[in-house]
Amino acid sequence: MLAACASPPPHTPRAPQVSREAAPAPPVALVAPDLPAAPATRLQTRSRWTAVAWSALPGFDNDSLHEAWNAWLKSCERPGPHFGAVCKEVRQLSMASPEAQRDWMVSRLQPYSVTSLEGSADGLLTAYYEPMLEASRQRTREFSVPIYQLPAGFTQRKPWYTRQEMDTLPAAQAALRGREIAYLSNPIDVLALHIQGSGRLRVTEPSGEQKTIRVAFAGTNDQPYKSVGRWLLDQGLVRDATWPGIKAWLVQNPQRTQELLWRNPRYVFFKEEALGSFDAAFGPRGAQGVPLTPGRSIAVDPQSIPYGTPVWLTSSGPQTKLQKLVLAQDTGSAIVGAVRADYFVGWGEQAGELAGRMKQPLQLWALWPK
Repeated sequence: MLAACASPPPHTPRAPQVSREAAPAPPVALVAPDLPAAPATRLQTRSRWTAVAWSALPGFDNDSLHEAWNAWLKSCERPGPHFGAVCKEVRQLSMASPEAQRDWMVSRLQPYSVTSLEGSADGLLTAYYEPMLEASRQRTREFSVPIYQLPAGFTQRKPWYTRQEMDTLPAAQAALRGREIAYLSNPIDVLALHIQGSGRLRVTEPSGEQKTIRVAFAGTNDQPYKSVGRWLLDQGLVRDATWPGIKAWLVQNPQRTQELLWRNPRYVFFKEEALGSFDAAFGPRGAQGVPLTPGRSIAVDPQSIPYGTPVWLTSSGPQTKLQKLVLAQDTGSAIVGAVRADYFVGWGEQAGELAGRMKQPLQLWALWPK
């Protein structure tokens, strides 16, 4: 995933949730008799974790934990080395009451305030989503902008051609020939796919049949990432460099679209995935290798927070107020730093509007097995 520029809106599809009418879960051993005391401090490559009391987590008693349990179960499909034993208990508690889930967390996990190595707990929250776009398998007058799978000979030449070279050099174009997955109607849609790192396409096949597929992140050309929003700000061309602001500028200046795109030499390649009814209830697979859950998955810097870590997130800003349990399941080229997260809000146009505008303060607590 390439993180964008954002709690999910009311329309955002949710993953299927566990029935609250199910039979009580079997009893779970909440505390091992010889459980050692949790260390007061843990150091990560880019962050410092400091043990705190559960009362330090704003809103912990009010979250609907069962909504997060679906995302936690996904993380437990590929648990890290510290979460194997914990995941057995997470599965047992999947149909437990919120009170039982909360009591288990308090007994089994230690919350750590995540700060920079210098001690700052203040960070930045943005959001990302999965665009839903119309596409065609064949180039037509309306659909003429390709999205590509990894090019021929890609592994033999790294870094690969820049975005500008891909559009202008015959050698790059030859390597891309026949690697088109589909064609979109305009480069703004392709830019959205590149920023978000995945998307859903309603594709018209040569036969006229239409079907919905997912295009997921497959790799990049290994060129450096340069923010097109930052370029617009530096040039004095916009005051609003959010995704809606970038789109508005492109609509007003279509003749400068190519110039804008070439300012970022990095290019994203995709792979096609089928999108069955079960897969459609979740987002794309994140860097942890598990499907993302709207409103409960975040992208993080893995050198600050390891994949699969449950995290308490709080953020208050003009777009939304969040105090909730989320899972660290993804990363992105712009997600760097100790207290930094990108919040997955789902798919579709309204999710895109929310994601494009979210940029607000953030605090994080990592929840680690005792």
